[in-house]
Amino acid sequence: METMVPVAGGELWADDTGGEGLPMVLVHPGVGDSTIWDPVLPALGGRHRLIRYDARGYGRSPAPVTPYRPAADLAGVLDHFGLDRAVVVASSMGGAASISFTLDQPERVAGLALFVPAVTGYDDLDETELYQEVERLAKADDMEGIVRFGLGLWGRAAGGSPETDPVAAAHFRAVLPAWFANIGHQQPDPPAYDRLGEIAAPTVLALGEQDRPEVVRCNERMAARIPGCRLARLAGSDHYPTLREPETVARLVEELYAEAR
Repeated sequence: METMVPVAGGELWADDTGGEGLPMVLVHPGVGDSTIWDPVLPALGGRHRLIRYDARGYGRSPAPVTPYRPAADLAGVLDHFGLDRAVVVASSMGGAASISFTLDQPERVAGLALFVPAVTGYDDLDETELYQEVERLAKADDMEGIVRFGLGLWGRAAGGSPETDPVAAAHFRAVLPAWFANIGHQQPDPPAYDRLGEIAAPTVLALGEQDRPEVVRCNERMAARIPGCRLARLAGSDHYPTLREPETVARLVEELYAEAR
């Protein structure tokens, strides 16, 4: 069932498959909207209640008009559907929000499945040059240049170009309006990296071995800090694991779900 979820100062598009048992909430990355989970859904659907949503400005959610925190929006989604506890499955930008939510409300997270996750408060991943290049291309009104630049960073497993990777290119192209609409509105959640040792929920963290080396290093350090975290290395993945290895992603989620349940 598709619905609009009210959150502070705005609303989010969400979809709830319904069903019994411990639900899963899927939180998408910044390089794709909630449709990034489509390749994984056939393996998970029918057995679990799945809830996914588009962050502000992404997919079918309206652009933000007020400041907001991603972790607070995730909490708002759980509140709207009346979820006391859920398994949270998240990728990249969604991983950062999910980690912050877990630290904010640990009793509501039964398990945490993180794919190429970001995290607030990690200082060894300097994105200054990345933002400067995106800004330069945007000022030149070269949106396709941003797509090509982004795939060169995050889409290496399929050749890193729109020509070799049209599916990832379409996902990336579709989120660019959200990137710019969120400037000045999306507020960072408090630093979480130094608090990863507080996470008590069963956790799996999957990195993409063809991702940017500095992201791989960050993910390795994150997994080492989360107590009992299982680190999985996806040999065929970059920053798009649900596109590259959907069966493996689904298997890792199922294994984490069984442990959380």
